[in-house]
Amino acid sequence: MRAHRFLFMLAARLLLVGVVLLSTLLMTAHSAMAHGDGISEISPAPASQSILPNPTSPKAAGLQAACWALSMPYGAVKVAYAIGGGVVGGLAWTVTGGNTELAKSIWISSMTGDYIVQPQHLSGEKRLYFVGPPE
Repeated sequence: MRAHRFLFMLAARLLLVGVVLLSTLLMTAHSAMAHGDGISEISPAPASQSILPNPTSPKAAGLQAACWALSMPYGAVKVAYAIGGGVVGGLAWTVTGGNTELAKSIWISSMTGDYIVQPQHLSGEKRLYFVGPPE
């Protein structure tokens, strides 16, 4: 009886975490794609053409506060995703008999990318990469 209750609670928690993770990924992917339109990854805007406000302005303070508030849940989800990618990459390496290329492809895509939200991400100057940037 206790084992069934434990498994039910575990499944419910995993489902809840999965739903939260999936919704966060979908919101982040949509936001990153919206900010990435029309931005050249090859030649970023020079510092003189930056659209960020003066660092001492109230707008800059609000932007920094928004970055901090968004970085807390985003960073937690990104760290969980990176840890999961590390585990899955390790399992893939083990199951395939030591195929390092396969494991590295999983590790690189899950462990690289942005862990914090920066003002350049919110202003559209820089793309936010949840999964590692394309090669």
